[in-house]
Amino acid sequence: MALPFLLKAKTRLKTPILPLASSTIFSSFYCISSRCRRDAAMNLCLPSQPPPVAKKVPSTVSAHGRTLQDPYHWMRNTADPSFVEYVNQENAYAEAFMADTQHLQRTLFEEMRSRIPTKISTPPERWGPWLYYEYIPEGKAYPILCRKLDTKINGWMKTFLSSITGKFGREQHLLDWNEIAEQNGYVHVGSCRVSPDHNFLAYTLDTTGHEEFILQIKDLRNGSIVPRSHVDGVISLAWAQDSSTLFYTISDDNQRPYRVLCTKMGSDEIHNYPIFTESDSSYCVDITSTKDGKFITVNSNSRTSSEVYVIDATSPFHGMQRVRKRVSGVQYFLEHHSGMFYILTNAPLSENKIWSGGNYYLATCQVEHIQSSNWQNILPGEDVSFQDIDILHGHLVLFLNKKDIPMLCSINLPIKASVKVVNVNFFALTHHQ
Repeated sequence: MALPFLLKAKTRLKTPILPLASSTIFSSFYCISSRCRRDAAMNLCLPSQPPPVAKKVPSTVSAHGRTLQDPYHWMRNTADPSFVEYVNQENAYAEAFMADTQHLQRTLFEEMRSRIPTKISTPPERWGPWLYYEYIPEGKAYPILCRKLDTKINGWMKTFLSSITGKFGREQHLLDWNEIAEQNGYVHVGSCRVSPDHNFLAYTLDTTGHEEFILQIKDLRNGSIVPRSHVDGVISLAWAQDSSTLFYTISDDNQRPYRVLCTKMGSDEIHNYPIFTESDSSYCVDITSTKDGKFITVNSNSRTSSEVYVIDATSPFHGMQRVRKRVSGVQYFLEHHSGMFYILTNAPLSENKIWSGGNYYLATCQVEHIQSSNWQNILPGEDVSFQDIDILHGHLVLFLNKKDIPMLCSINLPIKASVKVVNVNFFALTHHQ
């Protein structure tokens, strides 16, 4: 009860009874506390040796019309013995400087580790008869990609899958990052794609830390790596419907994905075929497949413009079609569902109209008319800002902002009429039958 009393007493005193005395006491207290802080700082267990000083090597770097001095450019070569020696000196100095906090460091580490779940797992994603997911085992640093058969499957399908996979619902480890890290000391998995027949896994690995990825293809039926599937500099991946044709992009010396190639797996060897090359250095190439897997899209994008080509995933060697020629400032992104392309774009509505900047809108186009520029605007973007679209089972999902409020809206597919209003008072759009 003493603390509330003191607080009340303090509020009643307008001025100190002894101004000079209170000022002297406060000044003395400040001096004592300051000296205590200085003494505490002086009593730290500082290393006997001074901190290491990195050597400076004259070097210049030119960029954007300017030349800059970079005396530490030599540190980019991490294999240089001088660099390794300097890093070891830095580590030794840091350990000596923090030596008296070792117990506290261990305490903090154990406390933080105790609050981390022993098994971190992603929600399972259903694809066909399988459930795919990742989890980090207890005591490990990297995840494991797993799958197991969906236990909700019944009838002849369950009997058939049980006969070829063994125990029904058993967890299968497809890719263990930890095993790769133990062999190489480090691992970063970039892209990871399972073939439509669920028999092959294509993935890219970086084992150096330099973001230089290599392609490997794993046969999930026996766990072996497909011979001669190793390709350097691979960025993105997409499977064709035959599950033996894989499209991928490779990067140039500046780490820019610029070229699309196609790999056809055969019985004896793998053949690689060039598909597309982007010569404009301001554009990067990405390859994806639509959510239903029926089309493969080659996307060439700059910061402000885009150009998309589509490939029939059921006939991957019958050529590709350009959706719309690139125009400065015009971007478009597409998905497919039941013979219709759904396009998020800011392109002019008429091919004779010059683009002068505008909001993004949602448009549709039949597959057979994909090269026509007369797209149907089904959802204008007059009072909303579209961010992205996605296609789920029977639904088109819109990510948008309206009056700076983020919204996630769903529309039933197929859309037979234009959507007139996005109601900000509701989380989802009214379903259109």
